[in-house]
Amino acid sequence: MINPSLSMNTQNYPIDSLNSFASLLLDYLADDSKLNNFYENAPKLSEFGKQIELKKSFSLLKRKKLVQVLQRQYQHLDSIPSFELLTDEKTFTVTTGHQLNLFTGPMYVIYKIITTINLAKKLTSTYPDYHFVPIYWMASEDHDFEEINHFNYLDRTFTWSSKQKGAVGRFELSEFIPFLNELPETHSIFTDAYSKSKTLSDAVRRYMQSLFGKYGLICLDADDPNLKSDFTSVIETDLFENSHLGLVEEKNQSLLHLGYKPQINAREINFFYLTTTSRDRIERIGDRYHVLNQAISFSKSDMETEIKTFPERFSPNVVLRPLYQEIILPNLAYIGGPAEVAYWLQLKGIFDRHTIAFPIILPRNFGLIIKSEQRERIQKLGIDPIDLFQNDLDLKRQFVAKNSAHDLQLQHEIDALQPIFNTLISKANAIDVTLVQSVLAQQKKWTNGLEKLEKKIKKAEERNQDTRVRQLMSLKNQLFPQGEWQERHDNFLNFYLLNPHLIENLLKTFDPLLFELYVINLS
Repeated sequence: MINPSLSMNTQNYPIDSLNSFASLLLDYLADDSKLNNFYENAPKLSEFGKQIELKKSFSLLKRKKLVQVLQRQYQHLDSIPSFELLTDEKTFTVTTGHQLNLFTGPMYVIYKIITTINLAKKLTSTYPDYHFVPIYWMASEDHDFEEINHFNYLDRTFTWSSKQKGAVGRFELSEFIPFLNELPETHSIFTDAYSKSKTLSDAVRRYMQSLFGKYGLICLDADDPNLKSDFTSVIETDLFENSHLGLVEEKNQSLLHLGYKPQINAREINFFYLTTTSRDRIERIGDRYHVLNQAISFSKSDMETEIKTFPERFSPNVVLRPLYQEIILPNLAYIGGPAEVAYWLQLKGIFDRHTIAFPIILPRNFGLIIKSEQRERIQKLGIDPIDLFQNDLDLKRQFVAKNSAHDLQLQHEIDALQPIFNTLISKANAIDVTLVQSVLAQQKKWTNGLEKLEKKIKKAEERNQDTRVRQLMSLKNQLFPQGEWQERHDNFLNFYLLNPHLIENLLKTFDPLLFELYVINLS
């Protein structure tokens, strides 16, 4: 069950041993045949040959347009990658995406990117006749500022307050500098990125290039009129035919029938109207198309003109963003978190409708970083890191029972009562059948009494081990801050400043096709 890593001092645990992942993800990774209709090729290295064949028809015109957009977006950086490889018909991408979190956000964003870089590297060695480029899709059009305006560092939450509205990638950073100056120690990579950039998208691109550029990562901001022009037919289909709603609903009903819970739901119209300062849903009311919260509406003919003239004003929601990605990239795979894997499986019908190849969907790598003093505490307490994934009550009970010199269970005593009450039931039944219920009531009373006594015994033993139990729970709170997985809470800087070689170590440690939890001992 535990496989030692050769690259770092790590322990690996299959994710199905953690009791933390939905059955849809586990069944998908187990290649359960009942899910075959929800994807094209499975998340296996051997399946990428077939995926390459599906994507070989990606046009040279789109490749050149992509390169032109990237060259323009990177033009102000000191270090600029060479994008020309993307014009080669034998070059393909593998992609992850995320919102533009401050200072990269929680650690799992780093894990997504490292998984993607490693997948490109593994494909290069497996399919040497082709080239593979890792892409970070910047969710620059997202408008949920509250989700990205903070990060957790040094046991504190730092929040950037701004009254700007609309797509967060367009947020200007002039008001960010005072916030930056109030922070404790960060890193020059981030201070340079935020101080030298005009917008949040620019800053994220700059620090991602500093952190991952040398490993081949390319950041793409798809909030671009040239890229959106290749998406106009999908925009028209969604606004005028409303066919995507039914396609997603069909998959959702199939998932429900199989016992899975769908992650997302489609709408009649799955686009926002994007302006400099707003991103609001489009709804059809009567014979007109209205932008919610705005005094903007269109007739059908006006909307047709708007789509052709200003495609960049139409921003897809979660239902159609994946399709947009696959239309503008020569992409083979998408790497996401568990929820992302789940909702991609709801979208196969949309891809079929537009005859676009459905990519291979892989979960990112999962990690738990343990600092040296925490490792010492784990060893002194005599626990396995996987024990900490239990809820607090079960964790305490297991720990106390394991470390007690006494038998804390009264099940043997409860079982010993059964023959006695069986005899009593026989006697009562022979004398007066109505007495049987009284005997059963007494049995229930005695059993309940012993169960309550067992709880008191365990509680008393927990008090006897109070110091070690408190040490245990303190450790749990450190590794699962505020009850969250560390990777979903703690910022990258909490570990990078302690170990400047962290990225290199993670790149050597993670395997993009090993779907397990990595418990990493930080030097």
